[in-house]
Amino acid sequence: MKKLTRKTFIHTTSLAAAATFIEGVITLSSNPPKIKAIAFDAFAIFDPRPIFTVMEELFPNYAKQLVQVWQYKQFSYQWLRLLGNKYKPFWDVTKDALEATFTQFGLNDKEKEKGLIMSKYDAINVWPDVIPALQEMKKKRIRICFLSNMNAKMLHRGIENAGLKDYFDFVISTDEKQTYKPSPTAYQMAVEALKVPKDEILYVPFAGWDMAGGKWFGYPTFWLNRLNTSLEKLDARPDGQGSNLVSLLEFMESNNTSK
Repeated sequence: MKKLTRKTFIHTTSLAAAATFIEGVITLSSNPPKIKAIAFDAFAIFDPRPIFTVMEELFPNYAKQLVQVWQYKQFSYQWLRLLGNKYKPFWDVTKDALEATFTQFGLNDKEKEKGLIMSKYDAINVWPDVIPALQEMKKKRIRICFLSNMNAKMLHRGIENAGLKDYFDFVISTDEKQTYKPSPTAYQMAVEALKVPKDEILYVPFAGWDMAGGKWFGYPTFWLNRLNTSLEKLDARPDGQGSNLVSLLEFMESNNTSK
């Protein structure tokens, strides 16, 4: 099998944009896990940037502030509802958070703009490195699933948009148990679906808090830190880290996970 290196990745994909994501840092653990399956957070696969780009186009003067407040409310609403036993699915919470953000900024009458922003979730697609990397993983007979707070309809829409149907063995939404990561109940769902011990499932999150949650649960974890953010102070470090899926493939190879 031909090794997928940084050089061949750029060449075979013919995507100049992919070069943006090639430089990554790999941190290997001293006791590398034997991996039989990989559970991806949705945003490790789906590229959320177009959602925020439309915000910049609509409100160029304060888009950054809008995005920051929206993301904060989106996350806090999930946990306030969960703690208060008033669960709502990811789509509804995201929409509520956007509504509250627009109200905070005095944009109550911008119904068309809110609809346009939310519609980008329906049009979501993948990062440039995804399909070549998933092809390599399937060649190695690694089982692949999503483990996401997004509701199933959103995940399946993204899979359809990107043509990923043949790559994912399971599509797991925490909505099925009306919970959210980083609840242990949420992370347990991949163990139950894959019927593999948790120390044989490599969890690949997008966000630092999700990396910590995966480690707390007991997953070996590769943090796909695409935005090169700093490590959260949550007493958890990933087994591996990189800014692209080529780094993940190299981590797997270095840890002999394909054997």
